[in-house]
Amino acid sequence: MEVKAILKYLRISPRKIRPIANLLKGLDVGEAEAQLKYLTKRGARHLEKLLHSAVANAGHNFHLDKENLYIANIKVDEGPSLVRYMPRARGAVSLIKKRSSHITLILREKKERTAGSKLITKEKKEKGRSSSEKTKRTKKKQKIVSPRKKETREKKVAPKVVPKHTIFRRKAI
Repeated sequence: MEVKAILKYLRISPRKIRPIANLLKGLDVGEAEAQLKYLTKRGARHLEKLLHSAVANAGHNFHLDKENLYIANIKVDEGPSLVRYMPRARGAVSLIKKRSSHITLILREKKERTAGSKLITKEKKEKGRSSSEKTKRTKKKQKIVSPRKKETREKKVAPKVVPKHTIFRRKAI
């Protein structure tokens, strides 16, 4: 089940909102709220309100539980720009664009493993893995080194440095 919430005409540049939005992609709703609560950027407050709105939509319209939701996608598009003018030297004028954003937030339910489904929650993946598989992933492949190479590695002789003699000549004037 997908739940969508849209925020339009936010008077912050999309360039300033996108890094915050990218931080939230794929997070559970609780984790995303915690991230937004402690972010110091101005756009975080607006995204927090949008997230609360999406969770409220999910609860009211579809009777979904907050703990069973995650942020599937969050998209920040450019809205219309307000054009203002700044007087410049010699009677010239330059444009100032005050940009706006449209943000679309999509929440989905965490899928549980069924016979035909390939989608699995993170918790199910962790439970399904045995301890031997976890240790196999952490071990690194060790290279086999011949004894001859070991000797050359251990010895590592520094090259002889011969001082350079420079001769300075002065041209006749």
